[in-house]
Amino acid sequence: MYWVYVLKNEKNRTYVGYTSNLNNRLTDHNIGRSYWTSRFKNWRLVYYETFQTRTEAIIREKILKSGKGRDELKLKNII
Repeated sequence: MYWVYVLKNEKNRTYVGYTSNLNNRLTDHNIGRSYWTSRFKNWRLVYYETFQTRTEAIIREKILKSGKGRDELKLKNII
């Protein structure tokens, strides 16, 4: 099982990623193990979707990182 997730921090910065272990990945982001998110702290999970395969998760992550995907997240009041 894979998850595509959206994180948000106190300054309303957002991050979209995918993982096979959501709890560990959130911890990694908050302790600075991810380059981009290490510059900002206190990430919280605001949205996620589950997928059976890594390929499906990667495709969805790319969509959510695109302009169309960001618009979809805004319409759902996620970001």
